[in-house]
Amino acid sequence: MKITGLISKVMLPRQRALQAYDTDAESLQMKQLKNLVAKACCTEWGVEHDYHTIRTYEEYAKRVPIQSYDDIKPYVERMRHGAQNVLWPSQVKWYAKSSGTTNDKSKFIPVSAEGLKHMHYMGPVDCVAYYLQTRPDSRFFDGKGVILGGSHAPNYNLKDSLVGDLSAILIENMNPMANFLRVPDKQTALLSDFEEKMERIARSTIHKNITNISGVPSWMMALIKRVLEITGAQSLDEVWPNLEVFFHGGVSFAPYRETYQQLIRGSRMQYRETYNASEGFFGVQNDPSDPSMMLMLDYGVFYEFIPMEELGKENPHIVPLTGIELGRNYAVVISNMCGLWRYLIGDTVRFTSKNPYKFVISGRTKHFINAFGEELVVENAEKGLQAACAATGAQVSEYTAAPVFMDTDAKCRHQWLIEFAMMPDSIEHFAQVLDETLQQVNSDYEAKRYKDITLQLLEVVPARPNLFHDWLKAKGKLGGQHKVPRLSNTREYIDEMLTFNK
Repeated sequence: MKITGLISKVMLPRQRALQAYDTDAESLQMKQLKNLVAKACCTEWGVEHDYHTIRTYEEYAKRVPIQSYDDIKPYVERMRHGAQNVLWPSQVKWYAKSSGTTNDKSKFIPVSAEGLKHMHYMGPVDCVAYYLQTRPDSRFFDGKGVILGGSHAPNYNLKDSLVGDLSAILIENMNPMANFLRVPDKQTALLSDFEEKMERIARSTIHKNITNISGVPSWMMALIKRVLEITGAQSLDEVWPNLEVFFHGGVSFAPYRETYQQLIRGSRMQYRETYNASEGFFGVQNDPSDPSMMLMLDYGVFYEFIPMEELGKENPHIVPLTGIELGRNYAVVISNMCGLWRYLIGDTVRFTSKNPYKFVISGRTKHFINAFGEELVVENAEKGLQAACAATGAQVSEYTAAPVFMDTDAKCRHQWLIEFAMMPDSIEHFAQVLDETLQQVNSDYEAKRYKDITLQLLEVVPARPNLFHDWLKAKGKLGGQHKVPRLSNTREYIDEMLTFNK
């Protein structure tokens, strides 16, 4: 029997356990909450919020207010400097770095040992468990998987404490046995120089039996392009004939799907989405014919949801999983075993079914661009425009921005349509300062701009006078309650506006 067949048998108990998602969602979630509160009862946070008196969800919701990163930052900073038993009882040595807030370039999300084991590592296991259920012909484990990750660095020079991309933390702490199933080697996987990393991975894998790939679509595309350049192949099937699945996440796959299908022509190829964030592993696409993902219910995460129309209100209506309505957009709130308590993660979801609970990611709680993993928000944009105006003597009256998705040469950028009250001394100078400032205030945008590998220099298109007024008027949306969408993850708005720019 092939190794995939043997491992498939080992996964049978977990596959059976996942069936409880269909019928026991409420009990599974209440168990997570009970265990989390009991575990953190004697932490600094638990004492402050009287965890020892909490017996029900209603009591928990009453004791603990909704948290943003700015709310928990003082606790996290003390933890990063060595304080223990603050948000979580066990020692927290790792911090996942992600894009920041209005006041900070980056956020540092605590990652506990329990979080690694029961959440971040359990997610990939269940991805494969679900996948093998629907692919009895799979040879997944008879070859190797290509895993793309980031890099990490010491955390305030504390012993064994690291800060960096979540993927790098996962690779650093991975079971050594897993190294037999993946490439590249750890040293290459953790290189900070992305260009060198891609070159090494491409050259070291072209003669390997690769059966699966995992990563962010934009980064993986860069690797695939380089593999094809080195080998001269027209399709990745020529290089890796046994490739059968791509587990992807981080950004929407929709803009990339057609290009991937052109570059990987094999009929056996499947694409499975995952919802793996710095704050936790939340979703797995279990059915290739259904774009919805299963909400993972037994990972030490307790979920709550705020209807988007309630977000920002003084007393929003917040519901646990069993209170959701299908087809409604919700902001996601989590409590988890890394010490995040009623934490608003910034993503929005829409549920497509109950029993099992399945969902799609519908966006962010703010205007944003996250087409390539850059997570650019309006606060970043405003700071960038302010700096560009100061440097060039310009004045901006209105603007909108959206991604330009990759062309056949994998060229991607952001396009800014700007109506100037006073023109800059140079459009090129304005664009350069705007781009540089965005890199300064947003670490994810900075990473994607590195050496123009994922994102190229942004483009500024001057708008004619009154363009935005005319666009709103044409849509019947003149008035104080209607606003120009500042950032959009699609080109729906900007393409309409460009037709007015004549």
